[in-house]
Amino acid sequence: MQITTADLARHLGGELIGNGDATLTGFASADNARPGDLTFAEKEAYFAAAEASAATAILISGAFTSATKVLIRVPDARVAAAKALPLFFPADSFAPGIDSTARIAASAQIDPSAHIGPGCVIGENVIIGARTVLMGGNHVARDSRIGDDTRLSPHVVLYARTELGHRVSIHAGTVIGSDGYGYVFNQGKHVKILQVGHVIIHNDVEIGANAAIDRGALGPTIIGEGTKIDNLVHVAHNVVIGKHCLIMGQVGFAGSTHLGDYAVVASQSGIAGHLKIGRQAIIGAKSGVMRDVADKETVLGIPAAPDKQAKRQWIAVQRLPELMLRVRELEKQLATLAPSSAPKPSA
Repeated sequence: MQITTADLARHLGGELIGNGDATLTGFASADNARPGDLTFAEKEAYFAAAEASAATAILISGAFTSATKVLIRVPDARVAAAKALPLFFPADSFAPGIDSTARIAASAQIDPSAHIGPGCVIGENVIIGARTVLMGGNHVARDSRIGDDTRLSPHVVLYARTELGHRVSIHAGTVIGSDGYGYVFNQGKHVKILQVGHVIIHNDVEIGANAAIDRGALGPTIIGEGTKIDNLVHVAHNVVIGKHCLIMGQVGFAGSTHLGDYAVVASQSGIAGHLKIGRQAIIGAKSGVMRDVADKETVLGIPAAPDKQAKRQWIAVQRLPELMLRVRELEKQLATLAPSSAPKPSA
């Protein structure tokens, strides 16, 4: 796509500084930019690199000036970059229709504008909304509901009665609605507890590749509006994740935990079951959360503790070798003093 710098500034609601007729044909980082590319800079060091690059124009959010580049000043350069990128890299389009290799139950209702790719299996009473795309190899089990403008990448599986809202994006290999992990011990063996709930995923959720979201044991597992889940995340039965949360890679939630709106869970963290994680709480990377976390609280470590407390503990652990050497030196000094300070035997 081609766009002039003036048109882009209008699209972004930014201030144009320089030639408004310059044509932009791409978007690149400063170190890879070529003539015709747009790049962006948030800090002085980044701006210096952008100005020295071959890029034609720079998105900025500071009081920068340039004699060689067209500048577009916006309140937040990174947000503007997110809005500009789709202009240069539009999403793949899929023609409406159903591939001849797809198997569709007679009772399924598929909007005529939807795209059903090769090898898809659509079960009884499934409803698929307008402009939704199933890229291929998708299995959507009975009684599931998929809203408008939703996109399932290859080999995404939806178990029975899964509900997806509008504009949901799920990446390849993810499984929604698989059995929750529930067993009871009886007469020397583990007996499975049937998991008869389902999964509800609200509007504007994105889920990465190879994630697993289990259905509830009785009621639903719920993912709130606008939440973004990274690759390789496991969400156990009856977990409720609030609105606009960020869940990073390789995180695991045990059953029935509730996560408040706008919470952040960093990579490789584990959250125990039946906990309450508060609104805007932050859980640091590789944390093991064993207790409730309050609203806006930040916790770190295993077991997770308030961030300042955890950092003090880490510093103390790092000083242990030095402390051990000092203790040994004190023990040696005490040993040399012991004979002279011992009481003399009586006559």
